[in-house]
Amino acid sequence: MQTVAASSRSEAHSHVESRPANGSTADKSSSRWPSLDVSPSEWDILFFSTCLKFILFPAYRSTDFEVHRNWLAITHSLPLSEWYHDTTSEWTLDYPPFFAYFEKILSIPASFIDSRIVDLNNLNYSAWTVIAYQRTTVVLTELVLGAVLLRLVRGAVDPPIQRIISASIFLHPGFLIIDHIHFQYNGFLFGLLLASILMARDGHKLASGFFFAVLLNFKHIYMYLAPAYFVYLLRAFCMSAQGQILPTRFISLANTVILVFVTSLGPFLVMGQLPQLLSRLFPFTRGLNHAYWAPNAWALFTAADRVLLQYVTRFGGHFNINASGVVSTSRGLVGDTVFAVLPNIKPIHTFMATAAFQSLFLIKLWRKPTYKSFLTALTLCGYTSFMFGWHVHEKAILLVLVPLSLLAAENHPYFRTFVIASVAGVFSLFPLLFTPAARFRASCGNRLLYFVGHSDFCSFASAHIRISSFNAGLHYQYPGDGVSGWIPHFARLCIAFPSSFKKSFGIK
Repeated sequence: MQTVAASSRSEAHSHVESRPANGSTADKSSSRWPSLDVSPSEWDILFFSTCLKFILFPAYRSTDFEVHRNWLAITHSLPLSEWYHDTTSEWTLDYPPFFAYFEKILSIPASFIDSRIVDLNNLNYSAWTVIAYQRTTVVLTELVLGAVLLRLVRGAVDPPIQRIISASIFLHPGFLIIDHIHFQYNGFLFGLLLASILMARDGHKLASGFFFAVLLNFKHIYMYLAPAYFVYLLRAFCMSAQGQILPTRFISLANTVILVFVTSLGPFLVMGQLPQLLSRLFPFTRGLNHAYWAPNAWALFTAADRVLLQYVTRFGGHFNINASGVVSTSRGLVGDTVFAVLPNIKPIHTFMATAAFQSLFLIKLWRKPTYKSFLTALTLCGYTSFMFGWHVHEKAILLVLVPLSLLAAENHPYFRTFVIASVAGVFSLFPLLFTPAARFRASCGNRLLYFVGHSDFCSFASAHIRISSFNAGLHYQYPGDGVSGWIPHFARLCIAFPSSFKKSFGIK
């Protein structure tokens, strides 16, 4: 085994062939799982995560569940020309066409399972058939994320570390809360994003641009990351090292992106419905803040306005109070945000603030268009857009955490940042858990990771594991062959939990 381990490490660092580093031949041949170039520990993670997600089927469902059921009904019952005009339900279709086509595909099996699922007038339908079907589609489509994460491991410089990072993404509390409790399809969509990042890492920049263009036509929130893609692909793919434009590459990239957008938007452009579609995708009348304020700069700005309002109300002052702003930002409703004391913020203001901060690291990316610089710029684009964007949802924190998790494997400072961001990010998602039981379970799960992670008891036979975790952040260091039997290790951690609990509180 020492020879195999040494060989694996040597091959991983030389980039000659990384597959042996994922697990020894003996390990795969004796596995209880079928071998599809997937190690036993990876099958274990998939099995464990799938069981966990199925257990969450009866959990609380947000209005997004009915939103997606209604979209199934719209795309199944109406012709294409009426998809973005229908107002039978208040939950109108407001995602790009590729996602609408995706819902159309999902509606076909749904119509056979239970025809009432795709009944346009059957609002707020909550039978077990629709619950089981829609939740199952989330689990199955999330396999796209799992497949891309496996591919990230296969070509990594250090496969054991990358395997842990991939596992932490696949099991991230954010996906469990947003997709498998609240209900969305972020796992599938982030699979497309990571496929684009994977292509960039492997030097296939044209394919990277293709996947990102496809992603934009599934969900336009990923426009937050577009500046990093634009600068990176233009500088690293369409220009030479001396800064000269390469016409052939530029035309090929432009044609690829145009082809994707024509496929998506072309039918609506022909029908003259592009303005209607864009009005659904970009409803600026929704206001600066989401119903639940995302923890960003505008939340602080709004809070400052409420503090100043209370001060002026009680002590007076030379401030003009906007009467409509007195109740505007404190009701938890989607609508235009008006401030009582501070000046109102318009979309152009958020755009200028975001662009100003993004220009700082985009200039660096232009000067040094490497993969690592691109990944850093991608993370910061998501972060600045989250901090200063218009009508930002708290769920958009995943646009920061997912690319940041790839940087976390680079060095300890990146990891520290990832831990802090994960703590704040996952905590900010707790308002999505409406029921006390759901909040209690999520809180207990995060505290379990904290108590276990800050103990030094977890040293196992051949793999010496150091776990640093706080709520959502996980990091493992393996001097040996990597993960071997992830589920048994998890079980041992749970068994050893009482001693960790005592140590965390100084109990003897």
